[in-house]
Amino acid sequence: MYNLLICDDDRDIRNALKIYLSGEGYKIFEAENGEEALKIVSSEEIHLILMDIMMPKMDGVSATAKLRENSNAPVIFLSAKSEDSDKILGLTAGADDYITKPFNPLEVIARVKAQLRRYAYFGGMEKKEDVVSVGGLELDDNGKNVTLNGETVPLTPTEYEIMKLFLQNPGKVFSSKDIYSAVWSSDPMGAEGTIAVHIRHLREKIEIDPANPRYLKVVWGKGYKLEGEK
Repeated sequence: MYNLLICDDDRDIRNALKIYLSGEGYKIFEAENGEEALKIVSSEEIHLILMDIMMPKMDGVSATAKLRENSNAPVIFLSAKSEDSDKILGLTAGADDYITKPFNPLEVIARVKAQLRRYAYFGGMEKKEDVVSVGGLELDDNGKNVTLNGETVPLTPTEYEIMKLFLQNPGKVFSSKDIYSAVWSSDPMGAEGTIAVHIRHLREKIEIDPANPRYLKVVWGKGYKLEGEK
C-alpha cells in the first residue's frame, strides 16, 4: 500500500482528493500547510505528496524545497493558477508534476499512478540491467543510481528518468516533446518550459559550469543531446 499526503488549506479539496484516492487503495495523510506536511513526512513513510502552492504559515514552494533536502518522494503541485511562471516556480522548487485547479479526478488519479510507477521503478523494483557509462557519468539501472566520476548524483525520480533516456542514447537529439512523452507518457502540451527547468536542474548537478555544459548540450531548433560515447 502506498501512503499519500494531501497538503491543502482548503478542507473541501482535501476531502474530495481523499475520496478519489482512498478509493484506489491508498492510505491518505492530510496537512493544512507546509509546516504540517514536513512534520508528517518526518514521522511517516510517505510515497507521494499532493501539494498546494498558496497556503498559510509555509507555502508549497518553500515546503517542497525543504522536503528535497531529505526526500525524493514525488511531489505533484496543485494550484488555481495556470500561468507558465507558476508551473516553472513549482518545478524549480523540486516538484515532479503540476495539476491546475479545478481538476478532473480521473486526471489526478492517472498522474498519481504514473508518478508512483516511476518512484517504485526508481526504488529498484525492476529487473537488473547493464551499467551504462558516458564519459565520467555512469548509470546503474539496477540500483537506480547515477554517479559522476564515482560520486553519487542526487536525482529526483523524474530527473533520473530523463538522465536514463540521455545516457542510454548518447549523441541522439531529443526534442522537448520527445523527452516529455518518454518520461511522462502523456500529451506533451507545454513541454518546452517543463523540460527546460529539468535540464537546468540536471546541469546544476552534473556540470562544472552549467552555463557552458560539457554533457547536456542544446541543439538549437531541435532539442537536447548528451555529448559523449558509451
